[in-house]
Amino acid sequence: MTETPDPRPSGATPEHQHEPTRDLGPIWETEPQGQPAYAAPPPPRRRTGLAAAVLATSVLAGGAAGVGGAAAWQEWGPEPTSATTTSSGTASASPVLDAAPAPAATDGSVQAAAEAVLPSVVKINVSGSGGSGSGSGVVLTEDGQILTNHHVVEVAEEGGTITVDFADGSHARAEILGLDPLTDTALIQAQDVSGLTPASIGSSSALAVGQDVVAIGSPFGLDATVTSGIVSALDRPVDVGTDSEGNATVYPAVQTDAAINPGNSGGPLVDLAGRVVGINSSIRTTGSSSPFGQTSEGGSIGLGFAIPIDEIMPIVEQMAAGEAPTHARLGISVSDVGVDVGSGGSGSGPGSSSTEGALVVDGAQVRTVGAGSTAGEAGLQEGDIITGIDDRAITSADSLVATIRSYRPGDEVTVTFERDGEEQTTTLVLDSDADQS
Repeated sequence: MTETPDPRPSGATPEHQHEPTRDLGPIWETEPQGQPAYAAPPPPRRRTGLAAAVLATSVLAGGAAGVGGAAAWQEWGPEPTSATTTSSGTASASPVLDAAPAPAATDGSVQAAAEAVLPSVVKINVSGSGGSGSGSGVVLTEDGQILTNHHVVEVAEEGGTITVDFADGSHARAEILGLDPLTDTALIQAQDVSGLTPASIGSSSALAVGQDVVAIGSPFGLDATVTSGIVSALDRPVDVGTDSEGNATVYPAVQTDAAINPGNSGGPLVDLAGRVVGINSSIRTTGSSSPFGQTSEGGSIGLGFAIPIDEIMPIVEQMAAGEAPTHARLGISVSDVGVDVGSGGSGSGPGSSSTEGALVVDGAQVRTVGAGSTAGEAGLQEGDIITGIDDRAITSADSLVATIRSYRPGDEVTVTFERDGEEQTTTLVLDSDADQS
């Protein structure tokens, strides 16, 4: 079993417990189907939580957005200039064109970062029985290994097709090398290519809140689009769904206000040195109603989320080697804490705390402890409230899952928890989900 929110009610309902991230979803761009406005294809099967996330997240049609942009440019673009005759009969002078080259990019600028990374960013087109769409990807090797999101290429997993559009205008077919839904990561291999420009990989652990970052991808099908912003927050728990086995896709996201829209999924978030520090994966949007009684939802509102590159690269290495990805685990199931023990809680079992009259809201409450798990061997019990992993505070079930996902199997961590109103700590070595039966 993995560290996932327990579906059984305990105090607050599961819907209430996860409300902060219910409108997060994949941001892949759907293809037009020949109508004036387009709707996204149904979400891939087997991802029940993801389906709800998709419905609540803006996935606008790239065809409509692209046509609108082209129309605006044609309508508002400059008209051709020509010499005209004044009332005196003399010709007015033609405008003087400045043909000087643009200034060279300075180190540490958005321009320099874009120049460094753009050759390594691709547009990914997918189709399959579940629909068709497009997203983005990052070139990792000269011979065509490309990193993207699981939700971008999942629709092509069973008999679908994937094509890649490169920065130089060339195209290639691609196949899936590996998929990891728990981290929303995928590795694909472009066919019959060589001499590509691999991206430079940085470190997400070196990021700081307020630091400038750049997002690159294909929002609404507009390839090689560059936006910039800052790191708004780090280690933000983002939950975008649960698979049929109850395993949640939760990661400790890098939050940014750089504009990220449908189609940016799988593209890089980079620092100003041009190094990839995250993979753009989800956004939060706000919906609005049209005069015709329909509900429409916008794109970026400055709340974008990227998977930290430090979490992704060990998974990528396993997939590149043909191995099944593995993840760290405690061997417990947990839920959010939200029981007013002064109004009916016994203070002795799961879902309660012995702190009389208190409303406990922060932490992840242990629901079950797996037999032979590292958590059980370290002494954790049902009803314990986990409040910290090493020096990171745990505020919810998603917070715990996201934090554990940032470690690797075999890492040693210190767990801080509350039992009977007393704070305790224990040190343990994280299990691997490869050991699950």
